[in-house]
Amino acid sequence: MKQKNVLDVVCAAVIGPLTQPQAIIAGLPIDGQLRIVGRSTVLSTRAGRELGRQLRPAQPGHPWPEEISEGSLNRFSKDKGPVHLTLVEPLVVEVAADVAWSGKSFRHPLSMVRARPELDPAAVELPTPIKDR
Repeated sequence: MKQKNVLDVVCAAVIGPLTQPQAIIAGLPIDGQLRIVGRSTVLSTRAGRELGRQLRPAQPGHPWPEEISEGSLNRFSKDKGPVHLTLVEPLVVEVAADVAWSGKSFRHPLSMVRARPELDPAAVELPTPIKDR
């Protein structure tokens, strides 16, 4: 059985519209910068709507591009085309992740648990490496 860990990540972009996102793009602070480390599984309509209520459009100076390659989100994907991101103001989101954390990205999609608007995105830390069990 795979082990899942619950942790906080920073949602600084979504796939799909701001009001009904289809997936979150997760970021974590690496080398002093907020870096893209993975994406969530497809959100249910209800979860997307609830998250959409928490999201705000990104302010100028957002650190991420509006388009990235599918390969940078999922190195196992056959589709290497561009993925359009809807940039948002950073929001802490609790996710469930399996233990496949490379130190730079998650190997598998994350499952969104809930938004944590009460937490400061600047306080989110990298997960500690977990040894394979």
